[in-house]
This record gives sequence, C-alpha cells and structure tokens, in this order.
Amino acid sequence: MDSLDTDLLRDAMKQVRMIQYRLLTAQSRQKSYAHRRVKALVFMEGDHVWLRVSPMKGVMRFGKKGKLNPRFIGPFEILSRVGEVAYKFALPPSLSAVHPVFHVSMIRKYIPDESHVLSLDSVELGPDLTFEEEPIAILDR
Repeated sequence: MDSLDTDLLRDAMKQVRMIQYRLLTAQSRQKSYAHRRVKALVFMEGDHVWLRVSPMKGVMRFGKKGKLNPRFIGPFEILSRVGEVAYKFALPPSLSAVHPVFHVSMIRKYIPDESHVLSLDSVELGPDLTFEEEPIAILDR
C-alpha cells in the first residue's frame, strides 16, 4: 500500500509541474503580445504636449458623441517628471482648479502646427477635466 501511495504522489507532482510549465508558457506568450503594442512614452522638461480631455461629464475618457469635439487641449509645457509615468505641467490661470500632474496616458506629443491650437476660451473645463457639449446651430432639418 505504501508504494501505491508513493506512485500516486509522484504522478500527481509530475502533473502539477507540467501544469505550472504550461501556465508559464501561456503567460509568457500573452506578455509578449501585450508588450508589442505598448510604446514607452518619455518626455523631457520643456517639451510641449497635448492634454486629453473628455466630452462626457464626470468621466475621464473619450465620448462617442460628435466627431469634431476637441479631444486634446494645449499645448502645455512640461515642468518636471513626477515618478515613472507622471508629469507636472505649466497650466494657464484658467485651469487653476485642475491639479497640474497627469499620467502619461493623458498626454500626446505636440508637433508644432498653428492649425492644431484650440483656444481655451472656447472650451470651459470642469475641475475634473471634463466639458459640457452644447449645440451651436442646427444645420439641416
């Protein structure tokens, strides 16, 4: 009876090791696929960047309503890097209620072009970087 228990235990341990090996293989494969899409965004002090805003009230993400809504505002100058993935901005006085530190996912590199600049006067941002959509005119009935 003792040798039977030992054989069962040995077989069970062999199966556990095989399952662990297959799990590590699957994790490695998933990690390599995920890291192919991720770009390491690194900005320097003094760089100018766009800041992502949300057209949905209370939500810090893109809205699906309206293709021509502003998605980014700026450009803003980066004052310093805070940790690995956050940056401190030089914000204008109109955005004094907004905290000046943003995660790298909220930032897009600015390539100088005058047609890209959106006036901050036309967009009234809330303290959580959201804005309210208002129709200007009905173009067709």
